[in-house]
Amino acid sequence: MGEGDAGVGGGGLPRTSTDRDEDRLARVALTWLVEPGNRTVWGLVQQGGAAATLDLLLRGDLPDGRLRAAAAARAAVGDARRFAEAALRRGEKLGARVVVPSDPEWPGRVADLARLELRTGGRVNQDTRPPLCFWVRGGLPLDEAFERSVAVVGARAATGYGTHVAGEMAYALADRGWTVVSGGAFGIDAAAHRGALAAGGRTVTVLACGVERPYPAGNVALFERIVECGLIVSEWPLGAEPLRHRFLIRNRVIAAATAGTVVVEAAARSGATQTMSRVLALSRPALVVPGPVTSAMSVGCHAILRGNPYARLVTSADDVLEEVGRIGEYLSERPRGPDRRRDALDEESALVLEAVPRRGTSTPEELAAAAGLDLRTVLRRLSLLELAGLVVRREDGIALALDAL
Repeated sequence: MGEGDAGVGGGGLPRTSTDRDEDRLARVALTWLVEPGNRTVWGLVQQGGAAATLDLLLRGDLPDGRLRAAAAARAAVGDARRFAEAALRRGEKLGARVVVPSDPEWPGRVADLARLELRTGGRVNQDTRPPLCFWVRGGLPLDEAFERSVAVVGARAATGYGTHVAGEMAYALADRGWTVVSGGAFGIDAAAHRGALAAGGRTVTVLACGVERPYPAGNVALFERIVECGLIVSEWPLGAEPLRHRFLIRNRVIAAATAGTVVVEAAARSGATQTMSRVLALSRPALVVPGPVTSAMSVGCHAILRGNPYARLVTSADDVLEEVGRIGEYLSERPRGPDRRRDALDEESALVLEAVPRRGTSTPEELAAAAGLDLRTVLRRLSLLELAGLVVRREDGIALALDAL
């Protein structure tokens, strides 16, 4: 039985309303005790449920010494259950709800984090398991918001080129009914959110701190608009600070919850490139906007394209939708120059037309020599070219028509 099923099974889910309340409280308490994504905690919750796992952590009955020490240090500064109870009451007053896997609005795509394995070292790259719960501000159902969604991410120190592209792309995606997801930061993130809002569409901010204190504070007006038209989402409980490592933990959710991710600008080492490593590992569409080769803010984008055969170059919302939509849903025409009448000519007619001088006239015999064709063929093709209005006959020979130049 999976994490989205009712009853008690492999996911350790509750049967009764009392059990569901206890499950919700325990999940909030667990995210206060231990950083989200911890594979040991997630595994224990899958096996025995959140409430039983919370008891284990509080008793210190764990073989993992690092986890035991982290939980003990956190528990030493407060009671986990009381914190969770207070946070839930406070969240209700603030209009923030907690969504857990047994809720109908739980976003199913994040379950793919259960199979995410990264070859790089470090705890952030190892503890990549699905969230235990989400704190949510905004009226949209969480699953509906993520169902047809695209993440647009990139550098905080974005260039004018980057913010323009991000805003235009987000506007076009939102205008066509897709939710734009990003992290709420300055630069590309903010441009993406604003583009979606300008289109009257939906946008979701995934935070690395409590939903009641969105970061950065300089975007507070933007966050308030997002709550009205979309969602603010976080795994961390109310009061959680935006610590540096939490942004890296948060990025796995952006990668997993969306149908694909676009990186617009990224430096050589950045959170955006780290997000794309998760996107690629999850086999999600990894979409990259190229930039000037002289721009430090596009070095990361170009490195992703050069180093990953599954990353796709995109330059417009049409390119993005062709990659993330259902097969055949979005088929964009390849860019081409304006149509010309000579484009439809057969090879021999094109050779004859190419032989006609841009100025002055030529005789059919001269055209035959220049085109490398026999005279009979040239005469036949000249008749077709004349009917098409590409050449005219004069007393002294054949000339190009004025509108054929």
